[in-house]
Amino acid sequence: MLTDLKTSLRPALVMTALFALLLGLAYPLALTGIAQALFPSQANGSLVRDGQGRVIGSALIGQVFQGERYFHGRPSAAGKGYDALASSGSNLGPTSKALSDRVRTDLAALPSSPGSTVPADLVTTSASGLDPHISPEAALFQAQRVATARNLPIERVRALIAAQTEQPWLGFIGEARVNVLALNLALDRAGQAR
Repeated sequence: MLTDLKTSLRPALVMTALFALLLGLAYPLALTGIAQALFPSQANGSLVRDGQGRVIGSALIGQVFQGERYFHGRPSAAGKGYDALASSGSNLGPTSKALSDRVRTDLAALPSSPGSTVPADLVTTSASGLDPHISPEAALFQAQRVATARNLPIERVRALIAAQTEQPWLGFIGEARVNVLALNLALDRAGQAR
């Protein structure tokens, strides 16, 4: 009986060790190597660097921009704002008083623009709380404020928004969107070029 147990247990242990090495070590290392070779930027977090090579953010994670001179992203429910360690939505439902109060506060903080509707993504959080994009409508809603603060012609700011707008993949998958970090960096470059 002990011999039968050894006979049946040995192949199970060998296969477990083999697949642990194969799927737990070799496969992840191979995929990491392929990703590093073919897509180094994406494999390393799509980091965005300034002119001196310093990392200033990621194209995949939103960040807080304050002041009138910058475009602002969506509100974040992740920790104290875009905290990747606390990534999650608020889990507040449409009948939640806390959500209603927060949206009212966010609406009141936005500059009034007669005749224009506030885009929903300026007052609602994304599911992860880390979304780096806003809709082109949300960027255009903020264009006059940014142009005035930077003393730039509104047409120049609108042109920057159009240049930074990413279209849906294959023309129909996803929505048109603007990466707020990329737009603000283009805005800084435009201000320096004047």
